[in-house]
Amino acid sequence: MAAKTLFLGGARSGKSRLAQAAAERCAGPLHYLATAEAWDGEMTDRIARHRADRDTRWTTVECPLALPEAIAAIEDGAILIDCLTLWLTNVMLGEHDVAARSDALLAALAATPLPLFVVSNEVGLGIVPDHPLGRAFRDAAGRLNQQVATAMRQVYFVAAGMVLPLQPFPGRD
Repeated sequence: MAAKTLFLGGARSGKSRLAQAAAERCAGPLHYLATAEAWDGEMTDRIARHRADRDTRWTTVECPLALPEAIAAIEDGAILIDCLTLWLTNVMLGEHDVAARSDALLAALAATPLPLFVVSNEVGLGIVPDHPLGRAFRDAAGRLNQQVATAMRQVYFVAAGMVLPLQPFPGRD
């Protein structure tokens, strides 16, 4: 069975760097599924820095909404998804059915036989957002992270570039 690993943490915690390093230990081609969209100069620069950090083994697939479809289309190598919370943002802001798109994502994650490394932000550790969209996003991200975590073989919480392995509570279904 292929490795399926979730790297979960806060902004700038090192989760993307660690997920990339883990993926690069795999043989064969590497596929970077990018969910970010460059809406401003800062995000354009951030995307360029991420691309510069990857060598020629990597193929980048831009999939701000079509993440489940992108996963299903890859037939070899290893997959790095960066990141679920940006994908969820795109789904919610596009007013797509979050439950249906999340179900499609979970099905694609389960179906791929390839090594899979998933990056997601833990957004539930801060203050309660003061507006309905922020609260809805925080709740949807928390639910999605829980669902994805149960589909993974390994889950790591990343803080300050350090990892803490997470495991299910004993007796959890």
